[in-house]
Amino acid sequence: MGVVTGIVLYAVIWFMTLLISLQVRVTSQDEAGEKVPGTHGSAPADAHMKTRIVWTSIFAAGIWAVIAVIIIFELITVEDIDLFTRFGLGSTPPR
Repeated sequence: MGVVTGIVLYAVIWFMTLLISLQVRVTSQDEAGEKVPGTHGSAPADAHMKTRIVWTSIFAAGIWAVIAVIIIFELITVEDIDLFTRFGLGSTPPR
């Protein structure tokens, strides 16, 4: 895995992790009782974005490390995943 591939992989994992973390422990304005005029009641009262970004970066780094090890040491390859087209649909593997 090259440097650019590693950076792109980390960016994709980071954004996916951020989208998941935005849904965790959110208090809506209706639940908090502090509705700001002009906003929807389901909008977050306090998003804690700095904390979420820090935790997202930590979790994404861990997930990235696991996936990078799998790719670099070829623990799982495309041939391992490509079971259906390797022998054709419905055929049996050679003996």
